[in-house]
Amino acid sequence: MADRPASALDDAVEVMDRLRSPGGCPWDAAQSHRSLAPFLLEEAYEVLDAIDTGDDAALRDELGDLLMQVLFHARLAEENESDPWSIEDVATGLVEKLRRRHPHVFGEVTVDGAAQVVVNWEHIKAAERERSSITDGMPLGLPALALAAKLLARLEHSGLTVPSPAPGADNPASVFGVELLDVVRRAGAAGVDAEQALRETVLAYQREIRRAERVDEEPGEPETLP
Repeated sequence: MADRPASALDDAVEVMDRLRSPGGCPWDAAQSHRSLAPFLLEEAYEVLDAIDTGDDAALRDELGDLLMQVLFHARLAEENESDPWSIEDVATGLVEKLRRRHPHVFGEVTVDGAAQVVVNWEHIKAAERERSSITDGMPLGLPALALAAKLLARLEHSGLTVPSPAPGADNPASVFGVELLDVVRRAGAAGVDAEQALRETVLAYQREIRRAERVDEEPGEPETLP
């Protein structure tokens, strides 16, 4: 590693170190993992926006902003006196994980298509983390439709059959919750990402609203989703 030529990634690590070090940026010096959390989420959504608009230049730029968040958190971790780690440790862990979870590429396992890869991935991950439930480790901060889709996918891969919850008699909103869960289930069965489907529909509706606001233009036909 010592004789490896410097790269832009090395430069990015050095810049982040300079910003965080004494004499660097006061704002960067004041941050913590917790204070940065909203920015991490915001940058991830901006990456998604760039993908939705098909803007490759914006995507490259937004991925850079997202990478900065990774570098920032890793730089903060280096200052942890009890258990420090760095961006090198992050990268090392990622490489090991990718090799371990792709035995069909780096090992002797044979798979029959992408679906089996997903099943194997979940089984390997569950064994690694010694999960007692298929629901363990789910990122509960996901948007509700995405969270429902992940839960239903794990349930399907497990082979269990669990009825959907019944609406609460004293909770009218739960009726809609159960209906939405069923929509996500049917979307998954059809190979459709419910979160992305709703997002695309909302964005198309947003464009229709903007067209309707242009009172000096003749209304056109409602937008057809791609």
